[in-house]
Amino acid sequence: MSNSMKILAVAGVVVLLLAWRGCSSYNSLVGLDEGVNSAWAQVQNQYQRRADLIPNLVETVKGAANFERETLEAVIQARANATRPEINAGNLLNNPQAFQQFQQAQDNLGAALGRLMVVVERYPELKANQNYLDLQTQLEGTENRIAVERKRFNEVVQNYNSTRRVFPTNIFAGMFGFQQRPYFEAAAEAQQAPKVDFGGNK
Repeated sequence: MSNSMKILAVAGVVVLLLAWRGCSSYNSLVGLDEGVNSAWAQVQNQYQRRADLIPNLVETVKGAANFERETLEAVIQARANATRPEINAGNLLNNPQAFQQFQQAQDNLGAALGRLMVVVERYPELKANQNYLDLQTQLEGTENRIAVERKRFNEVVQNYNSTRRVFPTNIFAGMFGFQQRPYFEAAAEAQQAPKVDFGGNK
């Protein structure tokens, strides 16, 4: 075999190895990316569940005599901000700024709900209202599920981002457009809100 043929053979092997590595990296990233999307869908489902519970909660609390209107309006406004179409756009995972706005809106809603529950402590008739107690239990469960799904999302994103940065996968990630995904960041004030000891549990 001539030198030129050997060179061509070696070059062919190198190309095949690169193609195999590229396919392997691509398939791995696709799988991890789908995992991120799936985890994100679960986070959104829980946020939507919370948003769906709020109108009934507001209507129930409105029935209490002299209930602080400002507190209710803060919850209503926070829910409106958290469910705006531009906040819930499908490209949040590819837009860190939009993702941060989404997180901030959801954290603000959690904090507003926490303040509402604190105010309810002053209204014995609400703490004895079965409809309110049922809603409160559902909200507590939803807040716990939100925390669980956010933690799971961060774990899945960490795995994806770490794999994406490893050589030579990082080369193929750039070639195929696999972008880094954002994390949920801890918000001390907002994280305390869901843990308020609701009146009905005392």
